[in-house]
Amino acid sequence: MTDHRAAVSATLDAFHQAAARADADRYFAFFAKDAVFIGTDATERWTIEQFRRYADPIMARGQGWLYLPSNRNLAFNARADTAWFDEMLTNESYGLCRGTGVLSLHDGRWLIDQYHLTIPVPNDLAKDFAQKIREHSAKGAALPGGNAPR
Repeated sequence: MTDHRAAVSATLDAFHQAAARADADRYFAFFAKDAVFIGTDATERWTIEQFRRYADPIMARGQGWLYLPSNRNLAFNARADTAWFDEMLTNESYGLCRGTGVLSLHDGRWLIDQYHLTIPVPNDLAKDFAQKIREHSAKGAALPGGNAPR
């Protein structure tokens, strides 16, 4: 299991490095063919093809996104061919974030099946923040469930 822990952790580290370097080909190579990326906005539940259509033009301009991971937790199923993770991330624009997801072995290689990026809201701020989201939605903002990248 120790080798699996090191391999999954190395995969996630390389994934974040590819994003920071705006290396789209390398970045998207870390995703399984039928993977899903869930972003911070309620409308951001994308297949990898949809997410790539959003990200490719940004990365083509040399713009990546730097998320520095810390406090990573890993868990594995009994066969040690599926891993779940959560990690705290630091980003210059968004501050403290959390990444969670699932990886599985595909032909001996760990690939991301689902990645979910969130911005943790402190409990003391949650009610006020939830009210701001309701107000934003009432103004005709996009509602959850859409798949179109913005």
